[in-house]
Amino acid sequence: MLKFDIITIFPEIFDSYFSESILGRAQAEEYISIEIENLRDYTDDARKTVDDTPYGGGAGMVMKVEPIFKALEDVKSKNGIDKEKTRVILFSAKGKRYTQRDAERLSQYENLILLCGRYEGVDERVVENLCDEEISIGDMVLTGGEIPAMAVVDSITRLLPGVLGNAESIEIESHSEDGYLEFPQYTKPEEFNGWKVPEVLLSGDHKKIKQWREDHSQRKIS
Repeated sequence: MLKFDIITIFPEIFDSYFSESILGRAQAEEYISIEIENLRDYTDDARKTVDDTPYGGGAGMVMKVEPIFKALEDVKSKNGIDKEKTRVILFSAKGKRYTQRDAERLSQYENLILLCGRYEGVDERVVENLCDEEISIGDMVLTGGEIPAMAVVDSITRLLPGVLGNAESIEIESHSEDGYLEFPQYTKPEEFNGWKVPEVLLSGDHKKIKQWREDHSQRKIS
């Protein structure tokens, strides 16, 4: 079973997404486990402060290193984590762009600890000393790392044997190792509003269908 530990200041954000559909079933059937840790629980002051002004000045606030350090130590101690089988990931706009290859690589671990950044960023000492890698899900700025965390959990979970039921669903899909995007798909009815399904897909000729699909797959733009 692959265990995800997500450290965030907004734990309730994840409730509905992780409880539904494939991710909900994956937890019920014990393919994965997801634990959400509230970073504010690892603060010492009455206001549960997790951020402060940046040294050198500038706009916004920066997430503090101390509560993140304490949260990571607690998660690791509770899980009895094997360092070689664990990856600590910080989500930030300046991280490496996440790809399907990363999902495949990370699916081989037993524990993934996901840190959700907020505000103007996270104290760089977290990156330098506490994380194994820093990830971005695209060339844009989000308000926090919670949506990237959902995307990473989703993309990895569906790769685990048994989660999707049909292994072929993973083998022939967009962003697979052959470098192509998936061919167009159609379902019933055969015609709607004057828009028709290509005749070859209705022919029953598997050789022609295979060729059509290969011809209509698109080489991924790198």
